[in-house]
Amino acid sequence: MTFAPQEQRAIAWFDIPSLDFDRAIRFYETVLQTTLHRDVIGGVPMAVFGHEASATGGSIVYDPQQMKPSATGVLVYLNAGESVVAALDRAKRAGGVVQGSVVELPNNYGYIGYLIDTEGNRVGLHAPKCH
Repeated sequence: MTFAPQEQRAIAWFDIPSLDFDRAIRFYETVLQTTLHRDVIGGVPMAVFGHEASATGGSIVYDPQQMKPSATGVLVYLNAGESVVAALDRAKRAGGVVQGSVVELPNNYGYIGYLIDTEGNRVGLHAPKCH
């Protein structure tokens, strides 16, 4: 697999809606073992995932008038680090629900798993290893 330069990537940014902003931040910080940066952009509270300038970025957003959590809409896959299973275990402990089994992707692309977060969003996780 080759990676496109930033200006050619299909995804430039993503927002994950939340109903309980603090709970959503705690959930993703626990699952992904990271710290999100809180900010207010255009009057909307956001918690931004750390990323390099050349990488795709995203945030947790609290804007209940414009964005509602959903398990049936667009599916975002987040980087789970080294192990999908470890990240899914953290998701369960943090109040999420794991959906289905971990799937091995072809051509050594790694593994994916699915969860429903504490807000009701369905999110995919990707990692190079299963365990």
